[in-house]
Amino acid sequence: MVKYIIAKQLVGRKVITSDGFDVGRFVDAEISEVTGKINNILVEPNMDSSFASRLKAESGQVKIPYASVLAVNDYIVVDRKNIA
Repeated sequence: MVKYIIAKQLVGRKVITSDGFDVGRFVDAEISEVTGKINNILVEPNMDSSFASRLKAESGQVKIPYASVLAVNDYIVVDRKNIA
């Protein structure tokens, strides 16, 4: 059974890697106008985290491919290997 979550409920949720590194907080999502599918999630990086400070931030936000998202619950868990 598919669980649906309203995007507004995700704003501010903590984003972490599958091995426990703090990336930051969810800000927004980029959605394809043609397909309606999520392409990327936008994260405000936590600059106190050594992992997040190494990520390339465009206009203060990190783009993470939606294919990297492993789980969405209390946290948004992403696969560290697919983040550049």
